[in-house]
Amino acid sequence: MIGMPRTWRSVASSIAFASCASLGGLAGGASASQFPDARASDPAEMGWMVGSPPPPDRTVRFEDGSYFHFPAMRWSVSNFRQLMPTVNVSRGLGPAAPLPRALRDEIDGLRFTPLGSDRTMSWAESLLANYTDGVVVLHRGRIVYERYFGVLKPDGQHGAMSVTKSFVGTLAAMLVAEGKLDPERRVADYVPELARSAFGSATVRQVMDMTTGIRFSEDYADPKAEVWAHAAAGSPLPKPKGYTGPRSYYEFLQTVQPQGAHGEAFAYRTANTDALGWIVARASGRSVAHLLSERIWSKLGAEQDAYMTVDSIGTPFAGGGLNTGLRDLARFGEMIRNNGRFNGQQIIPASAVGDIRRGGREEDFAKAGYRLLPGWTYRNMWWITHNEHGAFAARGVHGQALYIDPTAEMVIARYASHPVAGNAANDPTSLPAFHALARHLMGTPR
Repeated sequence: MIGMPRTWRSVASSIAFASCASLGGLAGGASASQFPDARASDPAEMGWMVGSPPPPDRTVRFEDGSYFHFPAMRWSVSNFRQLMPTVNVSRGLGPAAPLPRALRDEIDGLRFTPLGSDRTMSWAESLLANYTDGVVVLHRGRIVYERYFGVLKPDGQHGAMSVTKSFVGTLAAMLVAEGKLDPERRVADYVPELARSAFGSATVRQVMDMTTGIRFSEDYADPKAEVWAHAAAGSPLPKPKGYTGPRSYYEFLQTVQPQGAHGEAFAYRTANTDALGWIVARASGRSVAHLLSERIWSKLGAEQDAYMTVDSIGTPFAGGGLNTGLRDLARFGEMIRNNGRFNGQQIIPASAVGDIRRGGREEDFAKAGYRLLPGWTYRNMWWITHNEHGAFAARGVHGQALYIDPTAEMVIARYASHPVAGNAANDPTSLPAFHALARHLMGTPR
């Protein structure tokens, strides 16, 4: 990054932040109190990108990185397609699968105690605390709660950020269940171009569970951290004069060096998902976006097409580039809750979902030191709580979440744009809120 124009570094920075879901927080210890609250930063009230043209102080651009500066970021996450090159994830031509409605107004008043606090908070208050852009709750396949804020609407799409990783992990688990991908084979067997990188000697399973020994620092204070090279490679913008680094995600992955041993510890690194996307593409003969459309999205009865952001050669960003409608995210979660069955068909093999739900090795996860997630594990790029309900989740860096509670027969799909990049900022309210709602819904008569 040294020597690059300031505006280009800003773009790379925003792409890097969008790619990561580190729970330790990426904003140098920042807290939400340092930013305007959810009401003051409401993108609709602020009038971002309104007008023909919008006024200069309400214009956001990809090229200078302004699109990912808070609070403009709250508009951008619902409008990535207007700013960046993308590839479509088609829903196909069939009808949308119905989601019956049985709205429960009392949910807004549900109270719970945030982690580390002695004061209760209501469900409605937690939505503002976490800068929620939209949330849909399904109980036994029916919508019991649905709210939208800011510029996200029911027919809009929102960046899933690292929730994308769980989609890619699900595709890989599906191919494993079908015998098309062997998790014990070496990465280099599927992608020979990675043979000389740190990934080459890892097994596919180690990539799927992020237990690879690779050098990939996501320390944003270090200009030499690998996350910057990853972001620079993935940027679709023309590279500055004198740039000699990798120019695509595929080229970047070939430069990743070893650090530590494979299979010894969980370490959350976005590069693993990009590598898995390449493996999945080779094993299936389809890009991640095309495979997602053919095997899941077109069978799900989605209301809308989804889309993925891409690099300069059109490679979908497997680590964080998916954008979907909120109800469609909920449909995907309901399919997973029902062991891969939805819309009258078995979309994902039940064995693949079972493998996700079993989770990974607790001792591997514990080494990552996530204070707020005791007893959790990571499997197939899903976060497994191992709580009394067997809940598991897909998680994104600014509060995007797909939370599935099989015992409560509940799915929560939430899109958010929290100013602090890291789930440690919203977990103290999100996790107890989700569990409290699950317990509340379990008291509902059939």
